Amino acid sequence: MSKATLSLALGLSGTALAAVLVLPALAQESLLPEGFGNPADTPAPRPAPTPSPTATPTPGPTPKNGATPPPVAPTLSSTTTSASAEEGEDAEEGEEVESGGLKYDLPPGARRLLTRIGPLTPETGGLAPDAFGVRGQYAAAIMRRTNGQLASRWAQILLRRALASAIDTPDTINGADLAAERASLLLRMGESTTARWIVQSVDYDRASPRLVAAAQQTYLANADPAGMCPYVPAGLAHGDEQAWRLSAAICSGLSGEAGPAGWAIGRVRSSGKISNFDILLAERVLGATGGGRRSTTIEWDNIDRLTSWRFGMATATAIPVPDALRASAPAYMKGWTVLAPMTDMANRVAAAPEAAARGVLSSEAYVSLLSAAASEEEPAEALANQTGALRGAFRLANGTDRYAAMEGLWSAGSTPTQRYAAMVATARAAAALPASTEVGGDPWQLLGSMLAGGYDENAIAWVPTVSVGSRAWGVLAVGSPRPLNGTTAGAVGQFAGDDDSADTLRSKFLLAGLAGLGRIDAGAAASAASDLDVDLGKQTRWSRAIMAAAERREPGMVALLAAAGMQGEWSKVPPYHLYYIVRALREVGLPSEARMIAAEALVRV
Repeated sequence: MSKATLSLALGLSGTALAAVLVLPALAQESLLPEGFGNPADTPAPRPAPTPSPTATPTPGPTPKNGATPPPVAPTLSSTTTSASAEEGEDAEEGEEVESGGLKYDLPPGARRLLTRIGPLTPETGGLAPDAFGVRGQYAAAIMRRTNGQLASRWAQILLRRALASAIDTPDTINGADLAAERASLLLRMGESTTARWIVQSVDYDRASPRLVAAAQQTYLANADPAGMCPYVPAGLAHGDEQAWRLSAAICSGLSGEAGPAGWAIGRVRSSGKISNFDILLAERVLGATGGGRRSTTIEWDNIDRLTSWRFGMATATAIPVPDALRASAPAYMKGWTVLAPMTDMANRVAAAPEAAARGVLSSEAYVSLLSAAASEEEPAEALANQTGALRGAFRLANGTDRYAAMEGLWSAGSTPTQRYAAMVATARAAAALPASTEVGGDPWQLLGSMLAGGYDENAIAWVPTVSVGSRAWGVLAVGSPRPLNGTTAGAVGQFAGDDDSADTLRSKFLLAGLAGLGRIDAGAAASAASDLDVDLGKQTRWSRAIMAAAERREPGMVALLAAAGMQGEWSKVPPYHLYYIVRALREVGLPSEARMIAAEALVRV
């Protein structure tokens, strides 16, 4: 039986969940390496401005690889410090047996090259091959220093698209190493499925030590232990030796070699360097393959954190993870949880609001998940109420009643994330609401819901119904496809007069968005900035870097630097960062994304 067949038979598929190296959150001013930045009643909703990625690997020309950096150690909890094999060390005798002897031969015409890596082409929604320019090491350094916790849903959607694009590998970096950084950042963003696309875009025998480590994390993230098998020999030579020995044992079991699998497990256990709990999880997977003990019992007592290994192995074998561990897990694991179809539905639904608010789930995917959960026998009362209200938002005959159902959903969440996720869920329903519907004097939530799904053409129909200076007006002023008349310093002042955000941050974001989009003249912008006591032209290494990337017409680098400047929560994003992000995106031909990010800021602050 092939590896793929075994994987499907056991439920060891690939879709989401793993822990990648968790990088510390860095201050907004220290994100770049030294020296960088110099050189009808129900109108049909229109599609979102950013197309959804589709996996279509694209080969490139002959590779030119640079030096290979040191390997990145994968994460696996241990009772003592895990031993790592010295770089370049040969696999010990018997390692090929441990790996199950899995070998794959590809004809020359089927091999993929390292000079252009990624599944998305411009024809399938990706960016151009030169979108990241020629500064490969700089791009990799920024990726490493970006923690993946982005304030903006639309910034995440854009960055995912950029990282998944078939981009040319600069001569200054090994293509496999750059792929490793792309996959690792995607994992920190919760984008486990897209990370797997990137890993699979490089033939396993061309993987560098960094990519080998990233591959292990990616396949754990997707709850697919079988996916690690081709990388076992390289992992044993260049990675966390004990973690890869456990992987080798699992792969031997998948190949039907129970003896070598048991020998490898015993060797890891006798080393004392890996938690026995993690070994038991590997034995549970082996039991599912028929290559180990079937009666392995998993008890989570005294386990204080959820690692990539624990999540991937438990998910692959349908072992329930305690709620307390899920709650304390890193935020990106919620994305992995939602994307893993083998995960218990209740856990996927619990993780879905954050995934939707962050951009891991589209509006359509979020609604589909809730509908699937509600169709199960005896759904939870809260879920039944939520889906009932959502159904009303889409199907009630009267527009006023549909709007009331939406308002109920928007106000039901106990956290800002849950409330914004509700706006994501109702995006299509909001876009289909006739502009003649009575919605009160300031329907900013309705407009925010439309723009959360990218329905900007539908939102502009509401311009005649909003009052200048209202919050709804502000959302439209930056989010509509065309500039609004009367966008002056006085209008911004009216908006600020009703601004209840801390330190009038919402008004500062409005001005930043308008200035970045070029929708307010310089004199009016200067007057409003003085009134709001904000300096949008502040110069930092980051601001110089993103504007230099815009001047070089590098949309991928601009998207990456935009994400680097939007780490954390919206309340921590300086207004001048939003100004430079919106301006740079507009200058590199991404005005729709610029508008959506600016509008999102006014909705979420």
